Amino acid sequence: MREFTYERATSVAQAAAGAARPGTRIIAGGTNLLDLMKLQVETPRQLVDINRLPLDRIEDTHDGGLRIGALVRNSDLAADQRVRQRYAVLSRALLSGASPQLRNKATTGGNLLQRTRCSYFYDLAMPCNKRSPGSGCAALGGLNRMHAVLGTSDQCIATNPSDMAVALRALDATVETTDAAGKPRAIPIADFHLLPGQTPQIETALKPGEIITAVALPPPPAGVQIYRKVRDRASYAFALVSVAAIVDSVGGRIRAARLAFGGVATKPWRVPAAEQSLAGAQPGATAFEAAATAALEGASGHGDNDFKIPLARRTLHAVLTQATRT
Repeated sequence: MREFTYERATSVAQAAAGAARPGTRIIAGGTNLLDLMKLQVETPRQLVDINRLPLDRIEDTHDGGLRIGALVRNSDLAADQRVRQRYAVLSRALLSGASPQLRNKATTGGNLLQRTRCSYFYDLAMPCNKRSPGSGCAALGGLNRMHAVLGTSDQCIATNPSDMAVALRALDATVETTDAAGKPRAIPIADFHLLPGQTPQIETALKPGEIITAVALPPPPAGVQIYRKVRDRASYAFALVSVAAIVDSVGGRIRAARLAFGGVATKPWRVPAAEQSLAGAQPGATAFEAAATAALEGASGHGDNDFKIPLARRTLHAVLTQATRT
């Protein structure tokens, strides 16, 4: 047992100030952090509990979008009628993640910040550059069936585990933050999660002393929204491949498409070239294959996870077929 102190924040500024202190972690639902503490992957000296802050509301915005508080529980967000009707891809992504018990505790902000589920990250006996920078990446030459084929580096091939973040990437969400001085910042979801590069331990664009306060969604885009998750079992499993797609078709042709991928990359993955290849295209195998080729450009397996490349291709074909037949 490692000792730590516990503090309940009564304001956003207090929470942000706490987050700026070395060795301090913010706790809300705790569905990931507590597991990491039990394994001593995370060993904070202090926990700052933010559950009493007024960040648990879902509000309409003046432009027709939604603002989702950082403490909104995943189950409440998935069940909200505005989300179900206008952002179905987000509701479906949330319901495909974890279990009902975990969704009742997990928060919007925490979901965005959850750590990778790489088994070597969780095993203190194995080298991991995310956990101990400079120690090496055991997954590169080890069991890497669940690992990334896109956005990797020679330092890390761990996947981002979030389903919610994949849907938010397709929806062009914005992550809203506040620091200890009360200064707000808006971070496009595309820029929030970072590629590992040579610093895989730095996973997001958050600065010290900065906490997530909300996620803003723009007005819902036109088109059919689909989230498909391919996994080893029907529930409580992380994605081998997932696709969040929003496809707008008219007159027998695709007018516009948004495609985001999970399970295959070190961050929620979206490739503009793949979407552009579908604009104006007639639905069918030729157009779908062109989009898949663009989306998977540069993909490289590491042995056990080689199968993810053809699986992602087939999953995208199936999603686009469904979207253009609806």
